[in-house]
Amino acid sequence: MNRSTATNVVRIGLSAAIVSVAEDSPRVLVVRQADGTHGLPFGPFDPLRHRTLESGLRTWVHEQTYLDLDYAEQLYTFGDRGRHMVHAGEGPRVVSVGYLALVRAMRELTAPDTQWQDWYGYFPWEDWRQQKPAIIEAVILPALAQFARAGTDKAECQRRRQRAALCFGHDGLTWDEERALERYELLYEAGLVEEAPRDGRATADQLPRTALGISMIFDHRRILATAIARLRGKMKYRPVVFELMAPSFTLLELQRTVEAISGVRLHKQNFRRLVEGQGLVERTGKFAPVARGRPAELFRFRREVLSERPSPGVRLGMRR
Repeated sequence: MNRSTATNVVRIGLSAAIVSVAEDSPRVLVVRQADGTHGLPFGPFDPLRHRTLESGLRTWVHEQTYLDLDYAEQLYTFGDRGRHMVHAGEGPRVVSVGYLALVRAMRELTAPDTQWQDWYGYFPWEDWRQQKPAIIEAVILPALAQFARAGTDKAECQRRRQRAALCFGHDGLTWDEERALERYELLYEAGLVEEAPRDGRATADQLPRTALGISMIFDHRRILATAIARLRGKMKYRPVVFELMAPSFTLLELQRTVEAISGVRLHKQNFRRLVEGQGLVERTGKFAPVARGRPAELFRFRREVLSERPSPGVRLGMRR
């Protein structure tokens, strides 16, 4: 094989954003690298060993994390230059197929170098449950304003300003929780996340002094942002949130899980009326013990809804 052929080799990688919720916190399973950096579970696809891409993913996840996945769906194929090969001739180009996987009740990890991390540590601007994150006004919007002014002409400057307003709910626009990937990609393009200079898009002195979330290896933070956006959107028209719930749960536990994923607070009574009115849950006739006050009624997911309606998701309803 000559050099020109060797440098054009493409390998397929498999990456998984494995999500769970515990203590009102959305967690993602990460593997700590030797240098302390974080990455998603990943490995190469072997066409001789793996029957399908998904079976290859499940094999790698089990080997790295000791977990057997239940729910998993393919997200996207990520092939941007810079994921594994920055300079020509360093090795094969890696195209990664990303997956979203959901597991219940954040299982205890026994595999070495694996841990659960709150995904808002990687995207601190995404959590609006208490209030608008201070980092948006203090760091992100001023940096994006500078990025907009640096456009090559007036039209580009205007496009950049409009993207910033749309992504971050600025200039009279509302926050859209589903734009998680668009927000990360804008920050990457502006050179405001650590992955950008590492990939050769910007110099380190262009980064804001306040770190914009924990960086990840390769383009794993982009894969995670894609998973967040997919889950936030999909749970509105498919009951995927119940893949994160125990067999029986209180309506408050369900609400807190939806809020943890969406990053916004919901109106308690409206949420309960929506969930019960949509036929998503049914009473178990049992109650959860509580330290004080009235016992909370336990519910379970009503699977019959899958055949009754084409889009049985959890609508967010009125926000608090």
